[in-house]
Amino acid sequence: MSQLDTQGQSADPWASAAPTTLPTAPPAPTFPPPPAAPLYPPAAGAAYQPPLVPTAGAPKPTREKRRLGDLVVVGLLAAGLASGGTYAVTRTSAGTPATATPVSQNAPVAPAQAPVIQADGTAPNWTATAKAVSPSVVAIKVTSAQAEGEGSGVIIDKAGHILTNNHVATGAGSGAQISVTLDDGRTYAATVAGTDPSTDLAVLTLTNPPTDLTPILFGDSDALSVGDPVMAVGNPLGLAGTVTTGIVSALNRPVSTGSSQGARGQTPADTVVTNAIQTSAAINPGNSGGALVTSDGRLVGINSSIASLGSTGSQSGNIGIGFAIPANEAKTIADQLIATGSAQHAYLGVSSADGTVTDGSSQRAAAVLKSVSPGTPAAAAGLRSGDAVVAMNGERVDSSLALVAAIREQAVGTKVTLTIVRDGARQDVAVTLTSRPAG
Repeated sequence: MSQLDTQGQSADPWASAAPTTLPTAPPAPTFPPPPAAPLYPPAAGAAYQPPLVPTAGAPKPTREKRRLGDLVVVGLLAAGLASGGTYAVTRTSAGTPATATPVSQNAPVAPAQAPVIQADGTAPNWTATAKAVSPSVVAIKVTSAQAEGEGSGVIIDKAGHILTNNHVATGAGSGAQISVTLDDGRTYAATVAGTDPSTDLAVLTLTNPPTDLTPILFGDSDALSVGDPVMAVGNPLGLAGTVTTGIVSALNRPVSTGSSQGARGQTPADTVVTNAIQTSAAINPGNSGGALVTSDGRLVGINSSIASLGSTGSQSGNIGIGFAIPANEAKTIADQLIATGSAQHAYLGVSSADGTVTDGSSQRAAAVLKSVSPGTPAAAAGLRSGDAVVAMNGERVDSSLALVAAIREQAVGTKVTLTIVRDGARQDVAVTLTSRPAG
C-alpha cells in the first residue's frame, strides 16, 4: 500500500528509496559495488548521489494512453557521482497525447521565432539544430574531498542560472566545488541557487557570468506527440558537446527512481516520481541534467534517467530507453528555486495501492484509495476509502505510481478532475490541490 500524502505520492510518505547515480566518464572515479547490480561498473572515490513536480496553470488536456503491467528497471544517470546501485521502476505504457497548451504559467507559448526553422519537419537538419542548441548546454564538474563527478546543465537566462539535476549538483556532498564549462571551453565557478530533491532538479548560479551567455528557448512539453523527433545534448561519459537523436517513444510514463541508500539532502518523502518523457535518443551517464530538444531547438525535457536490463553484473549503458523531466515542470520548479531556493509541491492527501475494478463489462487496473486523511483536498472533495481512481483530467491512471506521478506534475492550487469508480459506477470528482504540508 502506498501513502499519497504530498503530491498524491506513494507511501512513507511518498515512497521510500532514494535515487542514486551512476558512474561516468573516463577518466572517472571508481565506485564501490552497489547493493544490487550497478548500471555501470563501479568507479573509485565517487560520492553517492540522488537521481519532477507541479506545474502551474489549468489542468492538462485529455490524453489517451495504454499502460501495460510490465515493469522495467531504470537507472539514474549520475555523471560519475554515485556509490551505490541506482535503479528505478516504471510501468510500461504507450500513447499519443493531443496537442495542448502549456501547463506552466511561465512557460513560453509559441515563441515568435524558434532557434531553427526546419524546411522539412519529417527530415530535420540536425546539424542546424546542434549548432543552435549546443551553446546553451554546459558540462558540470563537482569535486569534494570525498568524490568528484561530471554532469550536464542548461543555461536558462543571461544572469548565469544553470538548470540541472539535483543528483548532479549535490552528488559530491557538502563543501563541494562546482565548475561549469561552456560550449566554447570557458570555465566558471558556480554555486547552488536551490535544489528540489523530489523532482531531481537544481539551479546553479555562475560566479561572475559572462555577458554573452546563450539561454535555451523553452518549448511546450505538453504539445509533444509520440513519434516526434528529438535530440539529446550533454556531457555523456565526460564527452562534452555530444548530441544524439531519436524520437519521443512515449509520454506520461510513470517512473520512480530510488536505491537502497539514502540520497544527500533527500528524505523518503522526496523520492522522485515523474510523469516522464520516454525517448530513444541515446542517453548515458553524464547526460544527466542535459537538454532534450525538438528539431527547431526548443527545450522540452531535462534528461535524467535510463532503463537498465537489470542485475546482470556486467557494464550497462544506453539500451534505447531514456527518460526526461518535462520542460514545463522543470521551468516551474526552476523559477521557484531562483526566487526562493525551494519549491512547493501539490498535495492530495490519500494512501493508495494497485488494484483492479469492474468497469462496465470489463476489469480495469486502477489506483484504489486505502485511506483519505481528514482536512485534505481529497477529503474536501468527498473521496472515500475504496474509491478506484482510473483517470485524472481524462488521462488514464492504472496504478498507485501513475496517480502519484499525475499529482506530482500539477501546481499548487490547480483544480483537477479525478475519474473514479465507486460501487460499480463511474463519476468525476473535482479536487483543488493544496501545498504539501511541511514535514
